[in-house]
Amino acid sequence: MEKLTFYAVSAPEKLDRIGSYLAERLSRDVVRHRSGYVLIAMEALDQLLMACHSQSIKPFVESFLHMVAKLLESGEPKLQVLGTNSFVKFANIEEDTPSYHRRYDFFVSRFSAMCHSCHSDPEVRTEIRIAGIRGIQGVVRKTVNDELRATIWEPQHMDKIVPSLLFNMQKIEEADSRIGPPSSPSATDKEENPAVLAENCFRELLGRATFGNMNNAVRPVFAHLDHHKLWDPNEFAVHCFKIIMYSIQAQYSHHVIQEILGHLDARKKDAPRVRAGIIQVLLEAVAIAAKGSIGPTVLEVFNTLLKHLRLSVEFEADDLQGGSVGSANLNTSSKDNDEKIVQNAIIQTIGFFGSNLPDYQRSEIMMFIMGKVPVFGTSTHTLDISQLGDLGTRRIQIMLLRSLLMVTSGYKAKTIVTALPGSFLDPLLSPSLMEDYELRQLVLEVMHNLMDRHDNRAKLRGIRIIPDVADLKIKREKICRQDTSFMKKNGQQLYRHIYLGCKEEDNVQKNYELLYTSLALITIELANEEVVIDLIRLAIALQDSAIINEDNLPMFHRCGIMALVAAYLNFVSQMIAVPAFCQHVSKVIEIRTMEAPYFLPEHIFRDKCMLPKSLEKHEKDLYFLTNKIAESLGGSGYSVERLSVPYVPQVTALFPSSKKPHKPKHKYKDEDRLSRRKSIVDTVSIQVDILSNNVPSDDVVSNTEEITFEALKKAIDTSGMEEQEKEKRRLVIEKFQKAPFEEIAAQCESKANLLHDRLAQILELTIRPPPSPSGTLTITSGHAQYQSVPVYEMKFPDLCVY
Repeated sequence: MEKLTFYAVSAPEKLDRIGSYLAERLSRDVVRHRSGYVLIAMEALDQLLMACHSQSIKPFVESFLHMVAKLLESGEPKLQVLGTNSFVKFANIEEDTPSYHRRYDFFVSRFSAMCHSCHSDPEVRTEIRIAGIRGIQGVVRKTVNDELRATIWEPQHMDKIVPSLLFNMQKIEEADSRIGPPSSPSATDKEENPAVLAENCFRELLGRATFGNMNNAVRPVFAHLDHHKLWDPNEFAVHCFKIIMYSIQAQYSHHVIQEILGHLDARKKDAPRVRAGIIQVLLEAVAIAAKGSIGPTVLEVFNTLLKHLRLSVEFEADDLQGGSVGSANLNTSSKDNDEKIVQNAIIQTIGFFGSNLPDYQRSEIMMFIMGKVPVFGTSTHTLDISQLGDLGTRRIQIMLLRSLLMVTSGYKAKTIVTALPGSFLDPLLSPSLMEDYELRQLVLEVMHNLMDRHDNRAKLRGIRIIPDVADLKIKREKICRQDTSFMKKNGQQLYRHIYLGCKEEDNVQKNYELLYTSLALITIELANEEVVIDLIRLAIALQDSAIINEDNLPMFHRCGIMALVAAYLNFVSQMIAVPAFCQHVSKVIEIRTMEAPYFLPEHIFRDKCMLPKSLEKHEKDLYFLTNKIAESLGGSGYSVERLSVPYVPQVTALFPSSKKPHKPKHKYKDEDRLSRRKSIVDTVSIQVDILSNNVPSDDVVSNTEEITFEALKKAIDTSGMEEQEKEKRRLVIEKFQKAPFEEIAAQCESKANLLHDRLAQILELTIRPPPSPSGTLTITSGHAQYQSVPVYEMKFPDLCVY
C-alpha cells in the first residue's frame, strides 16, 4: 500500500487505470464471495482516496462509487456495512470543485431501504439500519451545501429520506415532552442506537434546509404520520414537530405553521381525534414560533382555526340530529365527546397563540373573532351558520366567546376606549348573546378581562358582604378624560346590559357573582361622581324590580337580586367613603341579618336556604331607601337631583337587519319598537316674502330694508359650513340615542327658551311692519306651507307654533 500510494501520488494521471483495475478485481471477488480479497480492495480504494486530492481524482471517484454500489447491492450484511463505511469516509472529504454530472439517486434509494431492514437477527438488523442512517447522513453532507447540485431536496429524494429517518425515530420508547429544545444525543448513543442516530440526522437535515426547499422536507412528515396513523395518539407527532421547530431557522417557522394548517384543511373530514391530534401539534408549533417570528400567518391561523371550529360544531349538530335509539345512541355520544375534544383543542390553541401576541396584534384578533360571532339582526359576521340551526348557532357562539375569553386574558389597555371600542362593544352586548345563561357569563368574563387593568378581579371573586373594603387593598388610579368620555357615551349601554342580565329567569349563582363583579369593576376603573350616582340609581332600580316583580321571576331570583344590590351598595359605600351612606347601608344589612337573611348573598346562595313566600309584607327597614341615600350623599357634596329620577334602561345599540329578523323575548318588544323610531333633527327653512302692492318701488327701497332668504339664513345660521352642519346633525342624533332621557329633556327645554328669545330678537331687529295692511308674511317649515297672515296682526307665539 505504501508503494501503491507513492506511485499514485507521483503519477496522478494513473489513478484512473488503478481504480478501474481494483474495481474489476473487487467485482469478481464479490461475485465469488471472496470476502478477504474484497476487504483488501476496499481498503486500498479508501487509502488512495484519502491520499490523493488532485484534479485527476474525478475518474477514480467514479470507480470508487461503482464499487460501493456493488457492495450495497450484495445480500451480505457485512459487505453492505463495509460499503457504507467507505461511502461515509468519502462524504467527509471536501472537494475543491463540484462534480455536476455525479448523481446519488441510487445511494439514496439503497440507504433508505437499509433503514427499513427486516433481518431476522435483531443485532444484524440494528447494524444494517445504523449503516443506512449513516449512509443517508453522508449523502446529505455531500450534497446539501452545494446549491448548484441540490438534487437531494427534490421531492422524490425527500419522500425516501424523511420517512426512513422517522421510521427509526419511532423506536424511541419515551417521546420527548420537554418544553425547551431537546438536548443533543451523546456520541455513544449516536453509534449504538438507530433512533437517536436517526433523530440526529433529521435535525442536521432540517438545519440545512433553506427557504426554497423547506416545504419539501416537511411534507413527507405528514405523509408518514398519516400512513402509520400516528395522529391518535399524537405523542410521536408532537415530538417530530418539536424537533422541526427547534431545528429550522427561526425566520422559516411560519412555513411549518402554514403546512400544518394546510394539512388540517386536507383532513377536515377525518375522525375527530385525528383532527384534534393535528390541532395539538399546531399548538406546540405555535408555542415555539410565537417566541420568535411568526410571519404573516397570524390572521390565517385564527381564520383556519375558527373555520374548523364551525365545522366541528356542524358535525356535532349533525350527529345529534341523526342519532337513533339503541347502540347508535352510544356511538353518537362518543362522537359528540370526540368533537368536544376538537373544540377544546382549537380554543386552547387560539388562547395560547393570542396570549403570546403583542397588544396591538391582540386587539386586531379580538375584533376579528368578535366579527365571527353570530349576532342576529346584523350581517357583520363572516362565519357561515346557515347549516347549524339554533342549537348549533348557540354552540358556536359559546365556542367563539370562549376563544375570545382566552385571547383577552392578560390584555392591558391604557384606556378603556382602546379595549372596548364601539365596534367591539355593540355586538358583545347584543341581546342575541343574552338568551342563555352561559353566553351571558362569557360576555361578562370578557368584559372583566378588558376592564380590570389593575388586577383587582381576584380580590372581588365571589359575591359577599365585605366588612372592610380597605383590607382588599384595591388598586385604582384617577379616572382619565378618555375613560370619562367613554362612560358618557357607553355608560347607558353597560347599565342596560347589567339591568336586563339580572332579570333573566335562567340565572344561576355564577351569573349574580359576575354581575356583582361587573358593577364593582366599573366603580373601580371608570367611576367619577356622576357614574357613582348612576350606579346607585341602577342598584335601587334592581331592588324595586325585585319587589314589584313585573317579570314574574321565581322567589330565588328575586332574593338573588336583593342580595346582589346589598353586596354592591356595601362595596360602593365604602369605596366613596361617605359616613352617612355607609351607616345607612350597614344598618339595613344588620336588620336583614336578623330578620331576612335570604336578602344577603351569604345565605341565599347557600344550599337549602329558606325562602319567603312574598316580599310585599316586609318592612321598609329591610330596603335601601332613595331619600336616605340622597340625603347622605347630598351632605357630602354629591349632585343628588338625578337620584329622584327612577332608572329606566335606554336603548343604545341599533342593528339594522338584513337577514331573518331575530325574535326577542317579551321584555325586549317595547325596546325594539322604540329602537325603530328615528331621531330626526331637521333644520327649518323659513322664507319671508313681504308682498306690497300700490307702493312705489323707490319708496320700498328707501324706506324698508330688503329681507331675502339668504339674509335671514345668515342671521339665523352663523356657521355657513355644510360639513359642520352634517357633523352637528350626527352628534345630535347620537346624543338622542345614547344620552339619559332626563338630560335630553332638560337641555331641550333650555334650548327652546334660548330659541324663543333669539327669534324674538331677530324679528324685532329685521322685520318692520309694511306701510299697508296688504303686506303678508309667508312661513314655510319642512314641506308644509302655512297660510299667510298680515304681519301687523301676527303674534310671536304663532310663529313659535309654526
